[in-house]
Amino acid sequence: MSIGNTLLGLLEAGPKHGYDLKQLYDKQFRQDRPLHYGQVYSTLNRLLKNGLVEENGVEAGGGPDRKRYAITEAGVTNVEEWLKSPESPSVYLQNTLYTKVVLALLSGRGAQDLLDAQRSSHLCAMRELTARKTDGDLADQLICDHALFHLEADLRWLELTAARLDDLARQLTR
Repeated sequence: MSIGNTLLGLLEAGPKHGYDLKQLYDKQFRQDRPLHYGQVYSTLNRLLKNGLVEENGVEAGGGPDRKRYAITEAGVTNVEEWLKSPESPSVYLQNTLYTKVVLALLSGRGAQDLLDAQRSSHLCAMRELTARKTDGDLADQLICDHALFHLEADLRWLELTAARLDDLARQLTR
């Protein structure tokens, strides 16, 4: 996800301080890794430098001055273009798990234990996501569904690969 475009999108509702943007981001997107304040301010500085936001007032306080930022017309155009652009589908033609399977077979170690351990790890993650989804609101349900569907696809791949291990091993040792 583009943090810069996300912050720009949040600024479309009106000027905000960096602190407010961070709080709003964490509230709306509830990721497992919240946005750090340093990332907010470095992103805002880059957006300012690129003319996508502008300072919209400064408030003195007990600590550092609090700058308020507003989106510019160029920033609005940037967000519009970003929202209209489809995301590239995540195509995993080469991933670490496949590499481990091949290396295990090439070394004569076998890959069934690896696949079994991975399956167990995926099922554990799926149970955690299902519990989170059950206890969560619609936003949690949607993000958990997205992750669950990806894990389900991985599980199908694990099953298919397990069924084809002997054939793969023969091809690799030719």
